[in-house]
Amino acid sequence: MLVHSRKARWAAWAVFLVLFLPLFALPLLVILGASFATHWSGALPSGPTLDHYRSATRGEALQALTTSLVTAVAASLLALTAGTWAALAGAALRKRHRRVLDALFVLPVAVPSVVVGLAVLVAFSQPPLLLNGTRWIVITAHTVLVTAFAHQSVSAALTRLDPAYEQAAASLGARPAYILFRVRLPLLLPSLTAAAGLCFALSMGELSATMMLYPPDWTPLPVLVYAATDRGALFTGSAVAVVLMAATLLVLFAVSRVRTRASYR
Repeated sequence: MLVHSRKARWAAWAVFLVLFLPLFALPLLVILGASFATHWSGALPSGPTLDHYRSATRGEALQALTTSLVTAVAASLLALTAGTWAALAGAALRKRHRRVLDALFVLPVAVPSVVVGLAVLVAFSQPPLLLNGTRWIVITAHTVLVTAFAHQSVSAALTRLDPAYEQAAASLGARPAYILFRVRLPLLLPSLTAAAGLCFALSMGELSATMMLYPPDWTPLPVLVYAATDRGALFTGSAVAVVLMAATLLVLFAVSRVRTRASYR
């Protein structure tokens, strides 16, 4: 910590707690408490039960969790592939052209996600590429929404990459493909895993565009949370939300382990 005096450190921790508890910790604790309650008429929840979690981990909720995981993994891999390819290609462009490329990739996150959902719906509801009513239109929308983060993450890592490694490999006679797959991408692996984790987390929580596109047989878990709370089942919705958070955190923890090992390499 850059604060050296003890009083200043205590003041910094106090400010952190004052901001963290009401803005971040308290809402999550409220959801966690509601997920175990049957009713909440006083200051604290009452009637502890696990019935909400039984409903949240079987049947429709379990299928929705699987749908969210498959959608997030597919969208993350597609976004990481497209974003990395564009970042590598953009690194060879002039600065002005690179700015145009960056602006094009940032555009989907510069507008509301519901606009992106409407655009995808209009674009893929007519032949020759008809995706409306299929799972692929949801995956496509999620990919469009998260690719910007993958592109920006890899682009930032490329600017910090030491060109001496590539120059040394080229001076030894390595082909461009060899330099790409054996030098550049391994050096970018920590940034790639970080970008994949961010894309996965954003896809798992996406709701606005998904509500416009999802077919009945491909319902992600955030839609189920919204549906439960909309019909007044707040405690069941809280349990489903906790399951969603837990699944996301477990995957992010696994990705962070891969990133740590990649950093040591």
